[in-house]
Amino acid sequence: MTLTHTVHDHAFAAGLTDSQLARLASLATEVELAENELVIKARQQSKNFYLLLSGSVCVEVAARSYTVCIQALGPGDAFGWSALLDHHDTLFQVRARQHSTALCIDGEQLTAMLNEDSEFAAEMLRRALKLVAGRVLATEVRLAELCGVRIPKNPCQQPA
Repeated sequence: MTLTHTVHDHAFAAGLTDSQLARLASLATEVELAENELVIKARQQSKNFYLLLSGSVCVEVAARSYTVCIQALGPGDAFGWSALLDHHDTLFQVRARQHSTALCIDGEQLTAMLNEDSEFAAEMLRRALKLVAGRVLATEVRLAELCGVRIPKNPCQQPA
């Protein structure tokens, strides 16, 4: 299977045009992540954007004496959105929970490509914003759990 087909089959890329898929695939490299490998380190600039193909990773907040998993991600998920921002250090780290595979996309090259194509940029940034919103929601849910606050299944419902 070619990288274009792999990108095409990934949930993050659903609905992109053939041209956009080909452009994204041209920047992608398939990588293997070893179990417990630290893929993105906290308090450093993220360099790469990832489309997870197999296995799972955990978005974590690490303190000196403990680590909290904020969100577990699996095939079809994406992470590393901060690689699209200039000079932005990450708060979270990402660790492989098991042997996994992902498409790794260089953030600088992707940003340069987005600067050349405003339509593609708008679409990619809209998708990245959905990732950010999902990460914020996961953080809110985890914080509520740690504080003993019950979160309703439907976020539109008020807690009882």
